[in-house]
Parts: sequence; C-alpha cells; structure tokens
Amino acid sequence: RDLRMSRGLGDVYKRQLYTMIGHACLYREVREKCLPFTCGEDDLDDFFLHDADLYADELLGKTYCWVTTEFPHRIVALFTLANDSIKTKLILPMTKIFVSNIVNPKRGRSYPAVLIGRLGVNREYQGTPSHVGQQLMTFIKDWFRHEDNKTGCRFIVVDAYNEERVLKYYDKNGFLPLYKTEEIEKQYL
Repeated sequence: RDLRMSRGLGDVYKRQLYTMIGHACLYREVREKCLPFTCGEDDLDDFFLHDADLYADELLGKTYCWVTTEFPHRIVALFTLANDSIKTKLILPMTKIFVSNIVNPKRGRSYPAVLIGRLGVNREYQGTPSHVGQQLMTFIKDWFRHEDNKTGCRFIVVDAYNEERVLKYYDKNGFLPLYKTEEIEKQYL
C-alpha cells in the first residue's frame, strides 16, 4: 500500500458532477435492498461484504455507498472513511507547502485528516464515459470542504494499493505521495 495525501482542502476544485449520481448513504442502510456489489478486487469486495459493518460497530471507519437516482438498487461505488492525521515530520519537503499557511502554529506536530481506507467502483461503471471514479473523488473532497462538515480536517489521505493503475488514479485526482519509497513508509508505520 502507498499513503497519498491530497492537496490542502482549501484548494478550489471546480468540476461538474454528472447528474447520473444520486447520493451517498451509509452502506448498512441500503445493502440489503441493493444488488450484489463487485469492484473486481477480491480484497475490497470481501471487506465490503464481510468487514464494513464490523468497522462501523468498532468505530474504526464508516462505509458509504453511492447509488444512482435512476437505479437506487444498484450500488455504483463504495468508500470507507476514518479519522487520521498527518505528522509534519513525515511530510516530504515538497508537500510542506500545504501546511505552511495554517493559522495555529502551536499545532505544528500533526494536522487532522480524513482517511479513505477503502474505495471501490462497481465493475459495471469502471472505464465508462461517466468517469464515476473522478466524480466520487470530487464528491468526497467537496463533502469535507462543505460548511456542514462534521469534522475538522485539513487533508484527505488514502491508503492505496501500490499498483500503477491505482496510483495513477490518485495522481490524476490531485493526491501526492507522503513517502518517496515503500521502504521509507515502512519506517514510520
């Protein structure tokens, strides 16, 4: 896995969401009403099917599902969010610019973040012109920039599979690596 950090949430992302997507709901509330979900990654599919409720019960993370307004019984994407933080001593010099303009300098050692621990797009929607993955990431970023945000966070981090396709997705969506190599990452985890 590779930890990645998004640009500061103060950055403005002006992307229009396609009207295809409805809303995010807690996974537990809609799972039984929906068709089976698969993103094609066995580890993620297994997590969403068997472990997401346990994570919610243990307050380790909450899983949300994205459904279409046209077919509310079909899950388009699933994602799990949790609280996290970024330790300033671990941040690469090029990413420190994102924490340089924070108002409270006493905070200095760590900054609040939200972690995208799991994210999967339904196989039926992968590689389609609707760009569901990009829409989903825009939705998540906007969710934490909105004034109704229930938590204070400065960054979004993701624990991504260290695979070229996955890393390219996060790079394309404005995320930067927190560590230069996996070896450096292992020193801090």
